[in-house]
Amino acid sequence: MTNAAVTAITAPERDELTRVQELVYELRVQEVMTATPITVTPDTPLAELMEIMRTRRISGTPVVDPADGRLLGIISIQDLIKALADQRADDRVADHMTPTVMAVRTDDRAVKAVNLFAQHGYGRLPVLDDAGSLVGIVTASDITRGLLRTLNRRLQDEEMRRYRASHIFDDIVSDETSLLLRYQVAPRDFTRGGEASSKVKRALERLGANPALVRRLAITAYEAELNLVIHATHGGELRVEISPHRITLSAADDGPGIADIEMAFAPGFTTALDWVRELGFGAGMGLTNIKRYSDSVEMDSALGRGTTLRAVFLVGNHT
Repeated sequence: MTNAAVTAITAPERDELTRVQELVYELRVQEVMTATPITVTPDTPLAELMEIMRTRRISGTPVVDPADGRLLGIISIQDLIKALADQRADDRVADHMTPTVMAVRTDDRAVKAVNLFAQHGYGRLPVLDDAGSLVGIVTASDITRGLLRTLNRRLQDEEMRRYRASHIFDDIVSDETSLLLRYQVAPRDFTRGGEASSKVKRALERLGANPALVRRLAITAYEAELNLVIHATHGGELRVEISPHRITLSAADDGPGIADIEMAFAPGFTTALDWVRELGFGAGMGLTNIKRYSDSVEMDSALGRGTTLRAVFLVGNHT
């Protein structure tokens, strides 16, 4: 992104750069353009054009056919200044306009206009509809304002959504209210390993959970999910139960079970097969990390029947 308009936005806030880049590829020209632009005809005298530019504070304008509104060209303040310098103030617009005009369509992405500004040094681009009729004009300033307007609107929407999500339990009357998230995890599917924990993290963020709590839960969920991938025989389930004051994460599998649970929490202890460790998994730190990042953890296991892990996080205890 080399356009000056975008650079002007992003300079103070480097963290916003990615969001601005995403937006400029997302927004369409019709969302940022100035509709019903001021226009002139080929027969407009330069003296009248000068007055229009002065009173309307514009530096250029499309030239259209008065019969059907078809775009015929564009004339800028530079064209006007040159004509006046050549002592041709009595000429008409048609004598000095640029007849071959590059334009964009209403449904073009804003990034196309940005690229045309950067590549050709244009100050403005006419905007045409599907029928080829002039319906607007877009400048770098229009795009800048459109980006800022959209960023601001989305920020407000995000804040409102987070507020509503964080108060999801406030107006629900019951003896005990909770939200249950359930994810099925396939055995030995290391390609998709981590998808469930990513969804848990995203859900907590949308619920407005404290970022520190989200990080602890995300790490715990990831480790628990990978344990299911490594040890489940037919598959496992990852559950996250969210209540106003605590979050309980549980992972249940139907694997071979653990003979010595206390030993299983020792750093470096692993029962993962060699080929799993060769893939970089099952290094024996999963349960250690789960114990480290949760407020409490317990595990039940029976040989030949499987293992269930439960990790509890107290909401408000997230340092």
